[in-house]
Amino acid sequence: MKTVAFNNKNNSFYNQIKDEVNQYFKEKNKSQTGDYRLYLKSVILLPLSLILYFSLILISMPIALALTLCVILGMVLAFIGFNVMHDACHGSYSKSKLVNEIMSYSMNYLGSNAFIWKIKHNIIHHTYTNVDGVDDDIAKVPILRHCPSQPKKGFHRYQHLYAPFLYAISSWFWALYTDFDKYFKRRIHSTPINNIPTKEHVIFWGTKIFYILMYIAIPIWLVGFSYFIVGFLVMNAAFGLTMAIVFQLAHVVDKTAFVDANSVEGDKLNIDEAWAIHQVKTTANFATKSKLVSWFVGGLNFQIEHHLFPKISHVHYPAISPIVERICKEHGHPYNNYDTLGSAVVSHFATMKKFGVA
Repeated sequence: MKTVAFNNKNNSFYNQIKDEVNQYFKEKNKSQTGDYRLYLKSVILLPLSLILYFSLILISMPIALALTLCVILGMVLAFIGFNVMHDACHGSYSKSKLVNEIMSYSMNYLGSNAFIWKIKHNIIHHTYTNVDGVDDDIAKVPILRHCPSQPKKGFHRYQHLYAPFLYAISSWFWALYTDFDKYFKRRIHSTPINNIPTKEHVIFWGTKIFYILMYIAIPIWLVGFSYFIVGFLVMNAAFGLTMAIVFQLAHVVDKTAFVDANSVEGDKLNIDEAWAIHQVKTTANFATKSKLVSWFVGGLNFQIEHHLFPKISHVHYPAISPIVERICKEHGHPYNNYDTLGSAVVSHFATMKKFGVA
């Protein structure tokens, strides 16, 4: 296993941001966790997903309408992931640990596993962002080359063209293969999973059975296999594309940096900068002025703020982003930002094309 150490001897940059952000919440007398804005999203999105699901399996409707609802259902599931699951898994949904734990299992409702995801995302990705050899989010070799230090294959020159198809199958592949691979290997890329509590074993198998019943067996029983397979693929294409592209826009774009943990001999990589500086260099924001984008993607367009303060709910990121941006500029560190969603998407696929040939 590769270990990575940051040089945190001088934390003046992060300490200043942290002090000013804490001062903001003190002056406004606000909690850093979620509020009515987040809870309203939960009340809208979770029941809406069930209404769409039961409508599709219980109501006879024209094929065009059914396919449209499948697309909407897939996107709603992604929005639940962005808004409800993401905050809950980070412990920022509520002041209550119990509420956070309960709501984090919305990840299991989507088909994956909250326990494994917390290790993969909260611990590994948020600590070792864009560190090749450690960060599982960019470990898609040999199929995709997500950073310049990864081995290049001839077919990578086309990855910007075929990546959307892989993103489109990512949600069901995630539910039916990737989780099992990590569970049985007890490893997330190069990081071992040292202990899985008995409760989490039960939850893992129970929710996988639930997924197979809810998303596969019951639809086949009620609508037949041919209608099921079309709807399942269409729903997951919308789910996977929405989920994957939004997460990719945060780190695999032309403004973000990468670090190669495999470039050093031995098991330890020393990064000669503080963790917070590494975060702002390897992360990018997008469409931060769009309230519509921010609502749907759960503040994931404020990735810099999120990576510096993962315990703060996304509903507060628009308010603290001017503080973060100003201090980044004062210290001469980048504040990577794309003005629109479209420009970030273009940058991602242009970067994938560049990594495929350079």
